[in-house]
Amino acid sequence: MDKLKTYRDLVKNFMREFAAWANRTPPPNTELLCVFDAESDYYLLLNAQWGRYRCIQSALVFVRFVNDKIYIEEDWTEEGIANYLLDQGVPKQDIVLAFQPPEIRRLTEFALA
Repeated sequence: MDKLKTYRDLVKNFMREFAAWANRTPPPNTELLCVFDAESDYYLLLNAQWGRYRCIQSALVFVRFVNDKIYIEEDWTEEGIANYLLDQGVPKQDIVLAFQPPEIRRLTEFALA
């Protein structure tokens, strides 16, 4: 099976499972939404919440694929999508912690870019 297809499926599974879990008993006026753009290779777990007068959205998890690597741009989950991917057998050299500045990425065991 194609490595990138496997990685995309893992990312989507993580987001779907997390959203299903969180949406079982969400805070009032809150919903987690999975947004997948396969053409651009962007995958987003979006928190949509009604405030007093308007809807407020924020990215809980944002992942994109660049040069055959998984770029984690945003991750506010407790477990962390990087840990999930590692547990599923994705090697560290295929994961970029893109939410970290490049000078900090050098200090991790993950890919720089």
